[in-house]
Amino acid sequence: MPSAFITGLAGPTLLEAERSFLAASRPAGIILFARNCVSREQIRKLIGDSLDAIGNANALVLIDQEGGRVQRLRPPLGRALPPAAAFGTLYAHDPVEACRLAFLVSRQNAEDLRGLGINTNCAPVLDVPVSGAHDVIGNRAYGATVDQVAALGAEVAAGLMAGGVLPVMKHIPGHGRAGADSHYDLPVVDTPRATLEATDFAPFRALAHLPAAMTAHVLFTDIDRERPASTSLVVTAEIMRGSIGFGGLLMSDDVSMKALGGPLGTRAEAVLAAGSDLVLHCNGIMAEMEAVAAASPEISGASGFRLAAALAVLQQCEAFEPQLAEAAIARALSVSA
Repeated sequence: MPSAFITGLAGPTLLEAERSFLAASRPAGIILFARNCVSREQIRKLIGDSLDAIGNANALVLIDQEGGRVQRLRPPLGRALPPAAAFGTLYAHDPVEACRLAFLVSRQNAEDLRGLGINTNCAPVLDVPVSGAHDVIGNRAYGATVDQVAALGAEVAAGLMAGGVLPVMKHIPGHGRAGADSHYDLPVVDTPRATLEATDFAPFRALAHLPAAMTAHVLFTDIDRERPASTSLVVTAEIMRGSIGFGGLLMSDDVSMKALGGPLGTRAEAVLAAGSDLVLHCNGIMAEMEAVAAASPEISGASGFRLAAALAVLQQCEAFEPQLAEAAIARALSVSA
């Protein structure tokens, strides 16, 4: 079995040190960013070289291709995709049509990603923003109500899976109320648990059947006053696995983000001790990668079963009509213009 972490890479070509690292540590996957993407052929080669080094053709290959401002592949490498908020705007007038368009856009996104060798998309965002929260979520949200976010998020996930791409819903159990960007600070949410259960946590509960999720580096003081959700055994067990009922593959958000403190190895250990299946590390800095790898054991037990279930999604491939998808993308982009 692979090791319980996913790693970033430094640039557009696989360095010899990275090749040796991947061969020795055998991560569960890699994640790509704009720094890794120069041309379509280069992307395919980087992925192929990485999987060869890992020795696992079925390793996860992640990207954040939500659409809007979080889109690692932009023209000419990838098509422009609408932000989540565009579907929210459409939903206000015609929920059925908005859901149809969300599915079609996502299905085309899956087709484009698989054409490059990318099999996992870190989407949909199921966070429900509230007034006064930090705009790190902003127009990445599908709306401001639980039902709308859940309905549109379900269609985005379904579109990805129909094209054989693993969706990773984020940021469980909810980042929409955060008053800070966890890339730079630890958000602290003092909202009572009962309110969170009915709002922030509810879209994740509605889509708890999905195969994978990414945790939030957010401190919920009414549940665990000491640890953010991503490193909290209480939040993982009582909320994510408990009241939300999520039984799929659980990975952390990037452990190099400044919301977390301490050495990288300690952060990785805390994520796994809390109950996540995988540690995500993104920045491609070799010393940090090595520390995370050293703290990440081989996947085993229930985590192995959850990984296998997630990988099964990659075998799906349902037919679709590209013309309908192109029209859906154009319609949604026109709303966001």
